[in-house]
Amino acid sequence: MKKTLILGASTNPARYAYLVANKLVRKGYPIVNVGRKRGKVAGVDIEEMGEVYTDIDTITLYVGPLNQEVYYDYILETRPKRVIFNPGTENLELRARLEAAGIASLDACTLVMLNTGQY
Repeated sequence: MKKTLILGASTNPARYAYLVANKLVRKGYPIVNVGRKRGKVAGVDIEEMGEVYTDIDTITLYVGPLNQEVYYDYILETRPKRVIFNPGTENLELRARLEAAGIASLDACTLVMLNTGQY
């Protein structure tokens, strides 16, 4: 199963990051939650950026482009196979860095991908 890092994880049930975390776990995907505020989502602690995971298949972004720069090196060091830019997170500068590092990226909605079997 594709281990997924949710960047911008939230304990707020109204947030898409929260919904995706729960949907991924229900479908059997292992997740890592990374966010600014501590808590727990889908039974998994929300961590602050720090530990670099090397077994991540997908990073799904829930951080707006104006707040992403602090995460650039972290994302690149993680070396995921792909990064999903959810609506509102699209970022040409980060996309160029990902491409240069050989990391695939796509503009998509993770929740829709999960609901339609495209994940």
